[in-house]
Amino acid sequence: MKALIMAGGQGTRFWPLSRELYPKQLLKLGDKHTLLQQTVLRLDPLIKPRDIYIITSGKLLVDIKSQLSEVDKGVLSGNIILEPGPRNTAPAVGLGALYMKKADPDSVMAVLPSDHLIKENKKFLATLKKAEALARKGYLVVFGIKPARPETGYGYIRLGKPLGGGSYKVDSFVEKPDVKTAEGYVSSGEYLWNSGMFVWKAGTILDEMKEHMPGLHRSLMKIGRALGTGKESARLEEEFGAIKPQSIDYGVMEKSKNAAVIIADFPWSDLGSWDSIQDVMPADSEGNVTVGKVVNLGCKDTTVYADNRLVAAVGLTDMIVVDTPDATLVCRKDMAQKVKDVVGALKDRGFDEYITHKTVQRPWGAYTVLQTGPMYKIKRIEVKPGAKLSCQMHHHRSEHWIVVAGTATVTRGDDVFPVHVNESTYIPMSTRHRLENPGKVPLQIIEVQNGEYLEEDDITRFDDDYERV
Repeated sequence: MKALIMAGGQGTRFWPLSRELYPKQLLKLGDKHTLLQQTVLRLDPLIKPRDIYIITSGKLLVDIKSQLSEVDKGVLSGNIILEPGPRNTAPAVGLGALYMKKADPDSVMAVLPSDHLIKENKKFLATLKKAEALARKGYLVVFGIKPARPETGYGYIRLGKPLGGGSYKVDSFVEKPDVKTAEGYVSSGEYLWNSGMFVWKAGTILDEMKEHMPGLHRSLMKIGRALGTGKESARLEEEFGAIKPQSIDYGVMEKSKNAAVIIADFPWSDLGSWDSIQDVMPADSEGNVTVGKVVNLGCKDTTVYADNRLVAAVGLTDMIVVDTPDATLVCRKDMAQKVKDVVGALKDRGFDEYITHKTVQRPWGAYTVLQTGPMYKIKRIEVKPGAKLSCQMHHHRSEHWIVVAGTATVTRGDDVFPVHVNESTYIPMSTRHRLENPGKVPLQIIEVQNGEYLEEDDITRFDDDYERV
């Protein structure tokens, strides 16, 4: 059995904690591991690392590789599939199926989102094994969750003929309902939430795509013929541009005669919005969830997330407050699904707070933007012990580095030299340079950039430990 982990999502409903370049699956929420890492780890021992594939976008590749190396020593890095652009779930599933069928023509694949919270791993693995048995009989299996409430943010599955062992034929799939309809679904006992987790044979899902999504199937076959020839990247770029975005639910599952649902009886949450944070964090006696430095006076059923600063909340009911260094969200709980619209509004208005945080994680450490202005930007940079940035050059800016903690090894042109605490150095424009921490404590520097263009894409890399050249 193999697994395809879908890790390209942007997690817009979790803004401002999630951003385009640091989405929900890369966050730690109530655990020492990120949601992506948890997804990988919970597959052990049923699915080995060599049989786990991850599909994502190029802009997330470095962060995903870094997170995977923390839990699997890099074994997974060769199994990362890059989509040239977002095309919803059906093309991603089809692409994963191509790779898995090539590795094993008879392979069964589990399709798993990278940002779900699942507890009681033994039950999860047992459900996967039951689903595998159904998949080998030719079924397209979806995991269904018993509704805990009349949720309007999920799709529903109506149960059909029993197949035994807690599994059923699918009678029908239903889109996200209104409150009254959802209440009827829950009271009837005939409906389950659609979890978005699937199990099927790689060959079976490709055959179903041939029947129900012939255009996508033709593109996938062209890509498949290029696999292993060294031309797969070019073919992928060429074909993906013409693929119509579509979900696997609408494109295949709602049309297939072989859809089956298996009841998943383990605790589950898709963490789809801020009102689901209580699935991760414990609530007090008044139903309040607080994270960070929070003063809570007379609040009820309210979530307050303080990323850095002190947040005081007084007399709030059914509210969500999320504070980060550069953005604050305040909304009613019943409007939590609308947070994604904020991200759209930020894009429309030209604000860049949807893209990244002030503090940006990198495999070598992190940097924080302290201040920006006309022709200048000031950063605080921290480099992990033994780590180094890429050997690089900027065409439009110079940099002045001041060491405030640790010792730096600096490469500037042909010169290599140390820079100690309270010392500084200057990097002119169009000069090859590198920053390295040779010590055993974090290196911290203040960087002052000056130039006509100060964005992160003004960088030419010549050598990099993290394969970003």
